Amino acid sequence: MRAHPAWFPVRSRARRSGRYVVALLTGALLLSAAHSAPATPASAAAGAGAAARTGPVEKGDAGTWVGTWATTPTAVPASDTTVFDNQTIRQTVHTSVGGNRVRIRLSNEFGDRPLVIGEARVARPANGGPASRIDPSTDRPLTFGGRTSVTIPAGAPAVSDPVSLRLPAGSELVVSIHLPERTPGSTVHAFALQHNHVASGNVTGRAGIEATSTIDRWYFLTGVSVSTGRPDRSSAVIALGDSITDGANTEADANHRWPDFLGQRLRAAHGPHSLGVLNEGISGNRLLHDPNPPTGSDAENYAAYFGQSALRRFDRDVAAQPGAEHVIVLLGVNDLGHPGTVAPESEKVSAQDIIDAHRQLIARAHERGLTVYGGTILPFKNDTLGFYSTQNEAARQAVNRWIRVGGEYDGVIDFDKALRDPADPQRLRPSYDSGDHLHPNDVGAEAMADAVPLHLLH
Repeated sequence: MRAHPAWFPVRSRARRSGRYVVALLTGALLLSAAHSAPATPASAAAGAGAAARTGPVEKGDAGTWVGTWATTPTAVPASDTTVFDNQTIRQTVHTSVGGNRVRIRLSNEFGDRPLVIGEARVARPANGGPASRIDPSTDRPLTFGGRTSVTIPAGAPAVSDPVSLRLPAGSELVVSIHLPERTPGSTVHAFALQHNHVASGNVTGRAGIEATSTIDRWYFLTGVSVSTGRPDRSSAVIALGDSITDGANTEADANHRWPDFLGQRLRAAHGPHSLGVLNEGISGNRLLHDPNPPTGSDAENYAAYFGQSALRRFDRDVAAQPGAEHVIVLLGVNDLGHPGTVAPESEKVSAQDIIDAHRQLIARAHERGLTVYGGTILPFKNDTLGFYSTQNEAARQAVNRWIRVGGEYDGVIDFDKALRDPADPQRLRPSYDSGDHLHPNDVGAEAMADAVPLHLLH
């Protein structure tokens, strides 16, 4: 059976008692990604990573910097034993806003030891040929504080020095990093919906590589920002969410997540200034709780990928993004659905608990000078994950009512209204349903982007 990209646990037909399993898109590829024959690790200079200067606007010798792509890092469960050893990871990301200078952000935030990057390079992909091939005329080495290698302390990120490279809006960027030492895959975004490649040795500068495995994850890479080299009004929209924002059940390698479609709309609209769109969705993410799988449950094998709670990760994933100006929040369905499925019943929350968490996000966004918009929670009646109940539906309705009429968000994006079935408003419209009655399909993701009033973002 083909692996199905399920971003939440799916009820096992063989276990009607309520245990849950996940069919991870990466599957066995995850475990084989880094087990090619080890070679003598190359020595790496222990250079200090360039410190990230964060805030709503970042300026320097290259003008204003703005995020063009981002993802959220998470820890891994104990069962994830991925290790890289003298290997290159070549990863592709899809940009939202363009520029002529580029810098990247790497992360060792969930590592328990220093992360040695022997070499890192960026390039645009080649026209035609394998997806792992780059255009050598665009290949650029990266430096960190002037050094071509960097050692990132456990728990820390590192931002590269700027490099000159024309990067059009809505294009792809390929980032190749060499890991010369035995390196656990400790910091990851597990549901990339993007095929990336692993190869033996340091092949960061080669146009074509012989991949030893293909993975559907982003390792150690969490951000790309760009500059036009001049002061301008470019800024970024951050989509803070869960699997629906992460793109669950949309087509891999197609960039059909709803924030991708929003980026397309913004580019076509030709607004007064450029807007980057940064996807900070994590499959399984909650507002109020970190992952906490019940002891002995199947969820112990995957819950760590659900990431820290939105309240905990807000400063890193939203406030610290280069050029951050707008935030779209779509969270709460997992707070309702996880207790009793992949989290303890003791973590059950009320509608008021969810509203209070949203209020905290609003207060913290306003404290940073950000405008923040509330997205209504999509319907999920008859979902295959065991989330729906009359009690959870009543809580969803109460939260959505507060988002719509409470007046505390700077604006409302009514995703619920845009995607619900007119014949049964507690369900997703069938043409937008990916099949699990909770996650929209590609057409539904586009409908979500269409539901965002663009005037809010200009």
